[in-house]
Amino acid sequence: MRFQAMTFNLRYDNLGDGPNQWSYRIDAVAAMIREHDPLVVGTQEGFYSMLIPLAEWLDDYAWTGTGRLGGQENEHCAIFYKKRELQLAETGTFWLSEQPDTPGSKSWDSNLPRICTWARFIHLETGLELAVFNTHLDHIGQRARSEGARMIKRAIKSLRERHGIAVLLTGDFNSHPGDDPIRFLRGETDAAETEPKMLTDAYTALQGDIGLSAHSFQGGAEGEPIDYIFATPELHIAEVRIDRSRIQGRYPSDHYPVIAGMEFRRGGASV
Repeated sequence: MRFQAMTFNLRYDNLGDGPNQWSYRIDAVAAMIREHDPLVVGTQEGFYSMLIPLAEWLDDYAWTGTGRLGGQENEHCAIFYKKRELQLAETGTFWLSEQPDTPGSKSWDSNLPRICTWARFIHLETGLELAVFNTHLDHIGQRARSEGARMIKRAIKSLRERHGIAVLLTGDFNSHPGDDPIRFLRGETDAAETEPKMLTDAYTALQGDIGLSAHSFQGGAEGEPIDYIFATPELHIAEVRIDRSRIQGRYPSDHYPVIAGMEFRRGGASV
C-alpha cells in the first residue's frame, strides 16, 4: 500500500499579515493539499475558526484535534485524513508538560502551552492500521523542545507496544537537523533509547541539501528545515519533497508543506 503523508504549518489567522491573512490564503492552502492528495495531513497553528472552513474546501477529508487551551480554544495540531479510506479508531491529545492531561499546561522553559495530537486509523480497503502523531514544539524554550520530543517518543513507543502498528510523526519542531530534539528522535544522542531504531527521518530519502521549510512569506530555499515527517520501520520512505511553489502568485503559508511518499512493508516486502 502506497500513500502520501504531509505536514503543513498553516500560519494562524493574524490580522497583521495584511495580504497574507488567512482569508486570502485558505483557497491556496486547500489547493496545495488537494494537489498532493495525501492520505493524512498533520497541520499546525490552525484555530477552530480556520479549520472548519478549510474542511469545507476539502470534501474528501475529515479532521480530529483539540485546542491547546482545551476544547476548541486556541491553536490546534489537527490531523486531516481521507474519510472514505480511513476509519478513525482512536484519538487524543496530550500536553507537552509535566501535567500532560491538563489543558493549557506548560513546563520547563516553554513560552506557550504545546500539545501533541494523535490518531489511530484503520485503512478500510486493506485492514492495515496506522497511527499519526502531530505536534508543534515551542519556539523559545530549548529545554521544552527537548523534553517535548522525549514525551512524544515515549507515547509512540507505548502505542506501538499496545497495538504493534506503523506510526507517523509529523510537525513543526522549531529545530534544525543538528539540534537535540531531531537527533534524539533519530536515535543519535546518548539520551536516546538503546532499543533498535524506532523512527526514521523522511529527509534521509532526499539527495543533497534539504533547505528551508519556514520562510515568513518571503520564499527562498537557503537554510535549514524546522518541519519534519518521521516514520517507524513498517513504513518505507520512498521519496520526500518540500513544495516551495506558489499558487496563483501566493504562498499558501509562511511554511512550505513537506510531503513524503510512503509504502507499507512487512518482512521486507510491500503490502
